[in-house]
Amino acid sequence: MNGGGLLVAGTTSDAGKSVVTAGICRWLVRQGVKVAPFKAQNMSLNSFVTREGAEIGRAQAMQAQACRIEPTALMNPVLLKPGGERSSQVVLLGRPVGEMSARGYHGGRQQRLLDTVLDCLEQLRGTYDAVICEGAGSPAEINLRRTDIVNMGVARNAGLPVLVVGDIDRGGVFASFFGTVALLSPEDQRLVAGFLVNKFRGDVSLLEPGLEMLHGLTGRRTYGVLPFRHGLGIDEEDGLRVSLRGAVRESAVAAPVGEDVLRVAVCAVPLMSNFTDVDALAAEPGVVVRFVDRPEELADADLVVVPGTRGTVRALQWLRERGLADALARRAAGGRPVLGICGGFQLLGEHIEDDVESRRGHVDGLGILPVRVRFAREKTLARPTGQALGERVEGYEIHHGVAEVTGGETFFSDDRGHGLDGCRVGQTWGTHWHGSLESDGFRRAFLREVAAAAGRRFTPAPDTSFAALREEQLDRLGDLIEQHADTDALWRLIESGAPQGLPFIPPGAPA
Repeated sequence: MNGGGLLVAGTTSDAGKSVVTAGICRWLVRQGVKVAPFKAQNMSLNSFVTREGAEIGRAQAMQAQACRIEPTALMNPVLLKPGGERSSQVVLLGRPVGEMSARGYHGGRQQRLLDTVLDCLEQLRGTYDAVICEGAGSPAEINLRRTDIVNMGVARNAGLPVLVVGDIDRGGVFASFFGTVALLSPEDQRLVAGFLVNKFRGDVSLLEPGLEMLHGLTGRRTYGVLPFRHGLGIDEEDGLRVSLRGAVRESAVAAPVGEDVLRVAVCAVPLMSNFTDVDALAAEPGVVVRFVDRPEELADADLVVVPGTRGTVRALQWLRERGLADALARRAAGGRPVLGICGGFQLLGEHIEDDVESRRGHVDGLGILPVRVRFAREKTLARPTGQALGERVEGYEIHHGVAEVTGGETFFSDDRGHGLDGCRVGQTWGTHWHGSLESDGFRRAFLREVAAAAGRRFTPAPDTSFAALREEQLDRLGDLIEQHADTDALWRLIESGAPQGLPFIPPGAPA
């Protein structure tokens, strides 16, 4: 017998689907429910590698953490990684299967993936008491309904009740709720059980008349009103737009332990991927992280990070056009700290042979590190461990570029001192390992090196645990659901499905 389920949809992108899904997952697991997350199709440049070597969206990895289980490819069977405005790499069950234009994908390939999506969902529902699914964008994107496999397409095929989340902080939430339902076909409308208001500021009693009128107009109740809280985002990026959040803790950051702060500038390169790498830096008391796109913004930075990107050659060109390439070269020559991660590491090298990503062939790199990069058609997906600066390090790799290091020092090595990855010359470091800064001991050692090179009297806090901060974040999301949603009604929805007899709201859309 399959377990219960729920699809968390949204009136818009960034309505809060990812955080609500994570919050419901954490609330359920604290009640002793065996629960798993699921997102049929995710468009994201922030991805993660599971222990079996599959690439999935980072939001689903975080939601799995909310469930206190290991993430697997079943939780995000289709991942789209944008490579530009009109094409994306398609990752199926954790492995890349090719590049495709949006027209080609929606024109037929997407529908053929529905069987795979439903099979993954069925496997999860056969294993867990409940599966909390996340939609994408809005379920009322009627131009895409025919080939939809992530919103009402999966809900109807799997018989899932749908909870629609709306961000009231943006305004227009009542119109968005009503319009979302009214643009769905009668068959789809039968599954839309009700609404959840997100990011409300103020006195809830002032909102209640509107919620009552919405119930009267749609026949659907509101399952909760979640208050606005700072710093509750998770790794939820869905698309090309980049949040300049750059911090795990946006509020109540502790004071520096030492006399100085440490300033970190992150180059906001095009198609930036896994920029969540710097969240671990921002979690450190006294570390100030900001995203920059002008060379003068590097002047007062103690550390410059060149992050990952899905377009290494494009990012290289962007750095040169903006004068950032010269600024990075001057920093490196002057012994001022620079860290390149994945694509950022590759472009710091001497040259790149790329017949895969950009298909530009030979391209000169910045020449800061003695590294030559060749793009392989097979993508490297791994969860390496090693050591650096006397500390243990864990990370994950997602890249086509293969680096040949011809000089300098190895950055990460194994227990016997054999080189594993990366390169260091002076105060410039480069690595393919994402997530290395989440290793607390290594992060502190690295920041001490940066502070010494920068001449800052900065001291890393001795007790900052990034894993504990993640858990604290997920518990806060669970608290929001437990304290501000009708959890009894929510559980009935998960267990029994959408209420019977929900009214049709015209005009609807073709079935």
